Amino acid sequence: MTSQPYSEPVSPKSWLTTVLLSFFLGVVGAHRFYTGKIGTGVLMIFTCGGVGVWALIDFIMILIGNFKDSDGLPVKNQS
Repeated sequence: MTSQPYSEPVSPKSWLTTVLLSFFLGVVGAHRFYTGKIGTGVLMIFTCGGVGVWALIDFIMILIGNFKDSDGLPVKNQS
């Protein structure tokens, strides 16, 4: 019996696009708008990305593959 590796569902959103949006426009929440998290994207605009801390945490979470889109699916590098 051959077992297949468990394949979790991942977000259809591009990991690379999410990383780039977070890096260049993270303080205004562009990556959150892109992944469908409109409410927290608006909050990031008003708080300047939590004075940069929230934006930095999001950037790290995206890089390590723990950032989730609005459907709860992880935005991961699919290459």
